[in-house]
Amino acid sequence: MVLYTSPFPNSFLSVLHSFSWGLIFPCYWLADRLVASFVPTTYEKRQRADDPCYFHALCIIITTPIYLALLVASLPFALIGFLLWSPLQSARRPYIYSRLEDKSHANGATLLTEWKAAGSGKSFCFGSANVCLLPDSLARFNNVFNTQARAKEIGRRIRNGASRPQIKIYIDSPTNTSISAASFSSLVSPQGGDSTNHTFNPGMKRTTSMEYKGDNSGSNSGEDTREDKGRTREPNEGEENSCIVRINGEDNGHMSDTETDAINDQAHASCPAEPLLEGDAEVSKTPNHKQKEGDSGSLDSCSASRESLVKVRVVDGTVDQSSVNKLLYKASIMKKTSVRKKKHTDETFDHEISAFFPANLDFLCLQEVFDKRAAEKLKEQLHHYFEYIVYDVGVYSCHSCCSFKFVNSGLLFASRYPVMDAAYHCYPNGRGTDSLASKGALFLKVQVGSTPQDQRIVGYISCTHLQAIAGDTTVRCEQLDMLQDWLSEFRKSTSSSSTANPEELVAFDVICGDLNFDNCSSEDKLEQQHSLFTHYKDPCRIGPGEDKPWAIGTLLDPEGLYDEQVCTPDNLQKVLESEEGRKGYLVYPTSKSHSSSQKGRKASLKGNGRRIDYMLYTEEGLYLEWKVEVEEFSFITQLAGLTDHLPVAMRLMVSTGEDDP
Repeated sequence: MVLYTSPFPNSFLSVLHSFSWGLIFPCYWLADRLVASFVPTTYEKRQRADDPCYFHALCIIITTPIYLALLVASLPFALIGFLLWSPLQSARRPYIYSRLEDKSHANGATLLTEWKAAGSGKSFCFGSANVCLLPDSLARFNNVFNTQARAKEIGRRIRNGASRPQIKIYIDSPTNTSISAASFSSLVSPQGGDSTNHTFNPGMKRTTSMEYKGDNSGSNSGEDTREDKGRTREPNEGEENSCIVRINGEDNGHMSDTETDAINDQAHASCPAEPLLEGDAEVSKTPNHKQKEGDSGSLDSCSASRESLVKVRVVDGTVDQSSVNKLLYKASIMKKTSVRKKKHTDETFDHEISAFFPANLDFLCLQEVFDKRAAEKLKEQLHHYFEYIVYDVGVYSCHSCCSFKFVNSGLLFASRYPVMDAAYHCYPNGRGTDSLASKGALFLKVQVGSTPQDQRIVGYISCTHLQAIAGDTTVRCEQLDMLQDWLSEFRKSTSSSSTANPEELVAFDVICGDLNFDNCSSEDKLEQQHSLFTHYKDPCRIGPGEDKPWAIGTLLDPEGLYDEQVCTPDNLQKVLESEEGRKGYLVYPTSKSHSSSQKGRKASLKGNGRRIDYMLYTEEGLYLEWKVEVEEFSFITQLAGLTDHLPVAMRLMVSTGEDDP
């Protein structure tokens, strides 16, 4: 299958399309600005409350006639442009495939050589988020604004969070196995020491995510840990930018005041060591400063984080292991550990509320990237980390759908691994305002490795966004039926089993997206019992109508997006860790016996919020004895203040069933 790198098959149609859109755009922009001026967000209302002279009201009175006059003047040109633009959509391709042009930063081909399906398995990390990048006037109805600036900031935060090297920590002390991820400021290991040195990744010079795993860890390494608690697990094949650090329980975990003071002084002195990422600002000198609005969630400061940021400087490839042990252990008992991760000991995998996207994020599925200019800005930022991106997905006008489509599907896919095939289908049964967008499903086939016999190892990823209007349960169930049928057809049409093309080995099959129903609302019972959940597993779900205790909602209450308690990733994370905090800032499942009002009914709220963003995986259709298991599941707060949804992430371990060599 050929991947489309341009929206039209030839340059003439592309030029004609650009010309027609150039005639339409002034009218579109003026209408957008005119409506936006009458739909303020709560953030703007608070700012205007301090304006005694009603300056903003005066501006509206002056600018509204100007906007109206220019809008009327642009209408004839927009009509001509529309008459050219609309028929061109029949020749438009359903997506645009973009590959990073700078070969010096491209590493997709290198990743393919890291896994040969021999010996140990390999883990893959998936992320999904609804980013609400609509035209500014429409985005304001969700209490977010400035779509173009938000798109750039969203892309920057995602690639900053994902590009952090991953450090895994295992704790020896049996009395401290509950420690999962502490909050502490940046620190730097000493340049030398008398203790034995431990070799680290020599390229590590960035802020990193520290992941604590106790002896009761539920990841795939837990079995090895139980067999030999004195042995530190080696990183899986292909786990780039990762290293293992051991925390010993010496002296019962206590440190002298002298050591504590020395550590704190050292951490403070090391903070302004260097920029974290190329092109970003240098870190702040104050380790626990309060992040200002706009820089929250980035890695440009060494403010304390619930995700445990640690600065590690490597000199000649080694650091003082004993010093690192003391620093990390002291940090782990200084502040409250990350809540909810491994809190439920019967769970087989780690789960947490994280202030950052997972390190080494492999695949990203986004929804509601409707605005074309915002999509370009977002793509530009994501290309700093993801080599392959599929965007501008969908159809326009009346092409291949029952009703006229004003905007695309809003789907965007980014990958570190090469995309082999892609296909898009539009849901034909959209209703109401949803019928104006070409909501549908994007199916992708990616290559993630190869066998010693040169057989390709592939994975399937589906990204979708279902009907949003409450009460349209039948529509959503029909769309889930179509999703399964289309995915089955896509797998059959893209499979390879001939002699010339050796049989491909399927490693995983994952579905990501905003399904617009939750697993606890009484109105969503039909969707909860859909056959999709018999073929695909939801890591957060026990059964129809019941989520696991640690699962939380992903739909934020728009009215509270700019409250100081939740406007930064760290603050939002702290709020969501408490039940009372969730009741105040998450939208909760509806019940026929209760009012839909959030206030005054906290005692009657069901579950932990409406979880409408899903990550599903299946064990069906994989190669022979291969198995997939969830290693981690995260609810992410890094996009606080930028969207009304919580991103989610899942790390899958693909086991080949072979013993380690």
